[in-house]
Amino acid sequence: MKPQPFLIVETGQPFPTLRRYGRFPHWIRVAAGLEEADTVVVNVERGEQLPDRGDFSATIVTGSAAFVTDRADWSERSADWLRDAAHAGMPLLGICYGHQLLAHALGGQVDYNPAGRESGTIQLELEAPAAADPLFAGLPASFPAHATHLQTVLRAPEGATVLARSVQDNCHAFRWGEQAWGLQFHPEFATHHMRGYVRARADCIARHGGCARSVAREVTAAPLARQLLRRFVRHVRREAH
Repeated sequence: MKPQPFLIVETGQPFPTLRRYGRFPHWIRVAAGLEEADTVVVNVERGEQLPDRGDFSATIVTGSAAFVTDRADWSERSADWLRDAAHAGMPLLGICYGHQLLAHALGGQVDYNPAGRESGTIQLELEAPAAADPLFAGLPASFPAHATHLQTVLRAPEGATVLARSVQDNCHAFRWGEQAWGLQFHPEFATHHMRGYVRARADCIARHGGCARSVAREVTAAPLARQLLRRFVRHVRREAH
């Protein structure tokens, strides 16, 4: 029997200079090792309705240039859907905006990061519980990941386990329950995506005291962070059997 597809909830578009590489769902699908036929994309930012979750094996929520704190109608409707899906035990993976939206949906606090914009290849530091987590188990205590964000999860949802942090962000990854994960970093980014974002956000990086040229020079590959998407897919498929 053919496995159920993965639902990709599209919450925004890449920066215009990066759209030649496709949209976020394409970046995620490639990094996750999923075929196009294995996924269904719903663009909630453009008003598309979220489907019945029973038709899907799992859901991945993309990043966005939007802000969760704006409480846009499409975002709040998506949060309601994610809350129900999480409580029903559906496997969920939120990336950047998706991470923040999932935290908000489950009662966490999202707002501007007091430490300012985090951009470029950052060093993730795993917390002790990550050693027993289905996605993070066996990974080194510290490894590089790509990040670009102004807002963050200031307080994880009640009952959530924080799995990773960085110098600028105390909640770079969390798990809620057994099947719902949020990742503030971008596991789908390759180095060209990250460098493109650093260039595109140069003015904002400068306003926050950084130098985009230096940040771009320090962008390196982040294969272990990228591996997390494939680990999520494997976890979902293992649980389905």
